[in-house]
Amino acid sequence: MPTFTAITKLASSDAAYALSEAMENMEPEPMGVGVFEMEDGSNLWEVGGYFTDAPDEIELLVLARAFDAQPFIVSELPEIDWVAKVRRDLAPVEAGRFFVYGSHDADKLPDDRIGLLIEASMAFGTGHHGTTLGCLKALDRLDSEGFQGRNVADIGCGTAVLAMAAARIWPDVVLASDIDAVAVEVAQANIAANGLEGRVICLEATGFDHPRLQEAAPFDLVFANILMGPLVDLAPEMGQQVARGGYVILSGLLVEQAAQVLSAYLDAGFVLHHREDIGDWTTLTLQR
Repeated sequence: MPTFTAITKLASSDAAYALSEAMENMEPEPMGVGVFEMEDGSNLWEVGGYFTDAPDEIELLVLARAFDAQPFIVSELPEIDWVAKVRRDLAPVEAGRFFVYGSHDADKLPDDRIGLLIEASMAFGTGHHGTTLGCLKALDRLDSEGFQGRNVADIGCGTAVLAMAAARIWPDVVLASDIDAVAVEVAQANIAANGLEGRVICLEATGFDHPRLQEAAPFDLVFANILMGPLVDLAPEMGQQVARGGYVILSGLLVEQAAQVLSAYLDAGFVLHHREDIGDWTTLTLQR
């Protein structure tokens, strides 16, 4: 069965989400519609729809004009078993002592590594991206320096790979939260697959806005692998939610965005502990 994509970009997040809702009412109806903030520093938002029948290009043109979006680019995708392709392309990743793998590579887990199982169908946050890889390496570095997290939170957890990594090396419960309900479901599935139920608790929350997070604060370690804008917005609250002497591990930012994020956290009372650039991406470890 062929699959078609229709993708556009626009400047406003509100308009992007409104456009995505309007696309849900198209005929033929899309299988799904996604909204993403571009990570190239352009401040644009991307809206994409997936269709099993070719979308009506006149309707797309009308929608683009109505929401002040760029013209849609319509493409037909080849018939590919995407999960099988991901399994071929996503080889296991080693980040310090951590080994991130899919179940199809379970036999490759070395005896001296800490295994983190993330299925290919849940590929966001597998460790292959420079942001997740950088955070895992930062965690391993802190632990090697003698730090032990006793009160840890993973804000914007995605697959919860970072929260699970912390739970693998330290005995206390880790809180993991995400703004997206689907991400929370994915995180819970991964936690179960790794036998970490009760060790990692998943919450649906925006930032620290959840009673469980408020009760647990202040934290001695917080992960936030999200995007530059939310990281900057979170800086003052991080200064309140992280204990004095505690750490934050931040990523989801491009190399050229690191200075702006660092400045916001210096203003919030943090100092730079370590910075690592992997490809186009930066991971910052800061201490309050």
